[in-house]
Parts: sequence; C-alpha cells; structure tokens
Amino acid sequence: MVILMFYAGQELTVSGKVKSGCDYFSINIGHDVNNIALHFNPRFKYNKDRNVIVCNSNRGGWGSEQKEKVFPFQRDGDFRVVFNFNNDQFYIRLPDGNVFTFPNRFGDDRFSHLHVEGDVKIHSFKVI
Repeated sequence: MVILMFYAGQELTVSGKVKSGCDYFSINIGHDVNNIALHFNPRFKYNKDRNVIVCNSNRGGWGSEQKEKVFPFQRDGDFRVVFNFNNDQFYIRLPDGNVFTFPNRFGDDRFSHLHVEGDVKIHSFKVI
C-alpha cells in the first residue's frame, strides 16, 4: 500500500513486470482499502474470464463490472499503465497505447491510496 496525493488532472504512471505464473493482478486507487474508486484488474485466467480487463469500484460493496476486451499484457512481460481522471471519468492508457474510460463513481477530485495485488513486481510509480 502506498499513500500518495493524486489530484484530478494529474497523471499516475505505474510500471512493472507480470510474473510468469500470474492469473490476475489489480491496481487500486481510492481513499483506503475499503473505498476503491478504481479497481483495475487484468485477468489472464480468473473463473470464466480469460484475457480481459475488469474495472470496478467499491464503496460499501462492489459496483457493476466493466469489461474491456483489449488485453495488451503478457505473462513474464513488462507493462506501463497511465491513469488520469476528473470528477466524471478515469482515463486509462494501456501499454499498447489504447485508452478507455471508467466512471469516477465517487465524483472526487483527489485520492490518497494506491495498492497493488497479485503476481506482479512494481518497478515504479510516478505522479506528475
């Protein structure tokens, strides 16, 4: 878990490497572990999901999932994902340059919590 100040209009870059046995990992942005505005969850294999990115939010319970079919992640491969947001949307730029959005269901203009779960090694994160 990392405490950071991430404001609307700023850019958060997360760089890392997916481990060879990874089935899924997540990058979570919010206020704390129980209040996650963006749960970014690439899934190589999880239940029935195969090679899909699932996004969601959690504030007293999980919301409805949004699934993205673009999947530029590889086991044993490096990645760089860039996040920015405003009061309405998160903008997520994937390693292949594709961009998609996820609603900012909290409507907040700053977040102070980042945590990563799963079989990945984080090389760096940077807010500018």
